[in-house]
Amino acid sequence: MLHQIVTFLLDVVAGLLCGMCLLRIYMQWQRIPFSNPVGRLVFALSDWLVLPLRRAIAPVGRLDLASLLAALVVELVQYLLLWLLFGAGTGWQWLPWLAVFGMVRVALTGMAGLLIAYAVLSWVQAHSPVSDVIARLSEPLLRPVRRVLPLVGGVDLSPLVVLVLVQVALMALGHLQFGPLR
Repeated sequence: MLHQIVTFLLDVVAGLLCGMCLLRIYMQWQRIPFSNPVGRLVFALSDWLVLPLRRAIAPVGRLDLASLLAALVVELVQYLLLWLLFGAGTGWQWLPWLAVFGMVRVALTGMAGLLIAYAVLSWVQAHSPVSDVIARLSEPLLRPVRRVLPLVGGVDLSPLVVLVLVQVALMALGHLQFGPLR
């Protein structure tokens, strides 16, 4: 039971920090200003980690390598702590592998959460700075599906389709991440 509690708590903290670093990259990539509540939250939770790295690592084009490295370091620290607490011995060489896949898992889980928030907000027609940011972040994910899938009875099913695809990707990722360890 202690193992599950510690794993859960580390997963929550690492997922939040890693997710904020990845969201920072995605918001920069989509050219969404950070002068909204979502942007301020991202800065508040990730500046302490990203800004020191940014002094040493310059962005490459629109790719913020400091934020990407920060996300990877957070995941690496999470798996290192779990390894030290519960499995120190062999297997340390798999920690970078687990961290990379953990970072991708956080990105996919974040996409799922974003799509769920988008779908719920589209039902209630909320007009707020947060709903505008969520819509702008969701549109690039939904646009390819909308090109192929027409409205069904006036209802846009593209968030559901993308959400199902994200869940399938998470299942495949879990198999790939832990497959070599089995």
